[in-house]
Amino acid sequence: MTTNPSAELLGSLLTATGKTTAVREEVRVWSMSGVERVTFPDYSTAIFKYARKPFDSEDQALRLARTLGVPAPQVHTSAVLDGWLGMLMEDLGPSVREADDLDGVAAAVVLHGTRTAPPLPVLDQGRLRALPASALEHLERLRKADRWQDTDDVEDALDRIAQAAEARSDGATLEPFGWVHSEFHPTSLHLGKRGWRLLDFARAFTGPGLLDLASWHGTIDPPSPLHLRVFLEQYVTAGGTRDALAPRGGLTAENWALGWHRMWAVEWFMEQSIRWINDPASDPTYIKTVRRHLTDVLHLLEI
Repeated sequence: MTTNPSAELLGSLLTATGKTTAVREEVRVWSMSGVERVTFPDYSTAIFKYARKPFDSEDQALRLARTLGVPAPQVHTSAVLDGWLGMLMEDLGPSVREADDLDGVAAAVVLHGTRTAPPLPVLDQGRLRALPASALEHLERLRKADRWQDTDDVEDALDRIAQAAEARSDGATLEPFGWVHSEFHPTSLHLGKRGWRLLDFARAFTGPGLLDLASWHGTIDPPSPLHLRVFLEQYVTAGGTRDALAPRGGLTAENWALGWHRMWAVEWFMEQSIRWINDPASDPTYIKTVRRHLTDVLHLLEI
């Protein structure tokens, strides 16, 4: 596990901004990233966020989003050290309330209406339909490391999805196609006294905006196509493209979105398991989550 160099990163950022010291207060910290509020001697504050690969280019995405008119927190300064990104950002202060569905569709309409940006990675139809094959490659690496041994059911499900992927991925570039936040949840939308700001751009890419809309209600509860259909209709009413409701891949828009969002999550969880987290102790949790999502993918994509 890479040593967390947050103290050294913060020191570099303070030097870059002409500050000497700061009191650190944890807001949210996990193994790959952390968010802290720092208070300077003059009692002004900032948010210090640090993260390791593959989350180490969020500063670029945040600056790009603001340049293109997306309400996002301002990055005061950033630095990279030993594969870790550190950022000092504006402190948005406390939320006035939690974001609801109407807040979500309003933010999505703004984000998806923003022109695409070349620096963002692209998830087009070809890359979308390659997700199950990529997940199978992760599984092969895990098994070579004597992990994920009793997962023939995972392999079988991924094989079935890979065979159906070309047909089911059809329509991937229908509108809305462009900026995808990819961590689009109520917790990523800050509602403050000065309006709303979209946070957590670490995995933003160019792709099907429906993946954002499918992620809004989270992945803990079983996926609800009916709930998402209502959300998609609210999105269109708020100014989003009507193509958001169009069938694609032989499926309803809501089934397509939920199915491919879960497949995208499966590939990401499996990559985390072998590449980024790479902790055998976490395998039972990851395997359970992957199995649950794959069951949903097979049902939603009608495979």
